[in-house]
Amino acid sequence: MLAFLAALVSCRVLLAPRVAGLLLDHPNERSLHARPVPRTGGVALMIGLAVAAAWIGYFPAWLALALALAAVSFVDDAKALPVLVRLACHLGAAVAMIAFLPITLAWPLAALFVLGTVWMTNLYNFMDGSDGLAGGMTLVGFACYGAAAWIGGERDLALVSFSAAAAALGFLVFNWPPARVFLGDSGSIPLGFLAAAVGLVGWRVHALWPWWFPAVVFSPFAVDATVTLARRAARREPVWRAHREHYYQRLVQLGWGHRGTALAEYALMLACAALALALRDASARAQLAGLAALAAAYVVMMLLVDRAWRARTREPGRA
Repeated sequence: MLAFLAALVSCRVLLAPRVAGLLLDHPNERSLHARPVPRTGGVALMIGLAVAAAWIGYFPAWLALALALAAVSFVDDAKALPVLVRLACHLGAAVAMIAFLPITLAWPLAALFVLGTVWMTNLYNFMDGSDGLAGGMTLVGFACYGAAAWIGGERDLALVSFSAAAAALGFLVFNWPPARVFLGDSGSIPLGFLAAAVGLVGWRVHALWPWWFPAVVFSPFAVDATVTLARRAARREPVWRAHREHYYQRLVQLGWGHRGTALAEYALMLACAALALALRDASARAQLAGLAALAAAYVVMMLLVDRAWRARTREPGRA
């Protein structure tokens, strides 16, 4: 409740007329909005999470690193830092997170975790392009983390995860379509980092879930971003350039709109979270069958969107 209220009040303050116009997200070729919108929602969300974590008395190094990334990303929102500077900060935070964990990892596995964390940090940003989408993923994803941690007896990790979800709900009050505020890099970057960090901590430190659990919980973001950018790379298109080819962006353009796309994505997020929780302690055979079924479902959904998109582009006057 504290996280929700702190995020809600902070968001309202940041939307005051004298403040709202200081940091605006202006439409560009990647955007799905047509007017400037404040992008300070991430600041409010992180305030909510930080206040709750301080109240709980659980402030691990990985949470401090996420807040540091939020600060760097706020500067990026305001002044557009060079790409290499941003990536260096993301890489440094990932390396520091691995270094601070109370476990010993072989260097190949540590390198894999670092790269995975950097990727998750950035893909969350890639997927933050439609009203209500990233806020909803944060609400569902971290609530799922919290439920699994609570079941496993890790109270502090559960409460911090629930606090992240509650802060996201406070932000969603103002981000629900049509959005009055956006998350901005100051929210999407640290949230992506936290999704990877909590996933790793729950697996390797507390043994709360299998290795695949975080990937399934956040698969609505991970699959869309990874497949989309892999296809762009295969076509030798610059993956760092702004575009509107993500599946969620195509759903909006196909007529689903921000609200319809958000509701469809929420259904998918809830299904993935429920599947992850259901399979967490299942047999190896059941886990494999569940993961195979989920992969098949993603293939079918992507094929359906691709077919609808090809039909749209064949219409006269469409590009």
